[in-house]
Amino acid sequence: MEEPRVLLVEDDGRTATLVATYLRGQGFRVDVEGDGARAARRIVEEQPDVVVLDLMLPGKDGLAVCREVRGTYAGPILMMTARGDEVDQVVGLEIGADDYVAKPVGPRLLVARIRALLRRSVSGPGERLDL
Repeated sequence: MEEPRVLLVEDDGRTATLVATYLRGQGFRVDVEGDGARAARRIVEEQPDVVVLDLMLPGKDGLAVCREVRGTYAGPILMMTARGDEVDQVVGLEIGADDYVAKPVGPRLLVARIRALLRRSVSGPGERLDL
């Protein structure tokens, strides 16, 4: 099976490097984007298997990115952000995110959430995808 493609949208270079390195070690192909406006274009053009999206980004915030791409991107979006307020989580989920994790998040939990989203997005009723 081909490695699932993750677009990690994170403007903090250290966090992006740590997360991308861990995900690659777990069998994912990872591309990193640090700008919200560019991320929105890339999501639509590249159609990654899953998007891990920070909220606070230069160019366009994560909520605006999610809102913009939802009409043309059907894959899962996992919001990963330092803003862990319940209101932020509710807004993110209501505008189209499929899951939401607050930073700092343990790497094993992040991978488990990504795999769960991928299973739900590619397997139909009664099918099972082994990730």
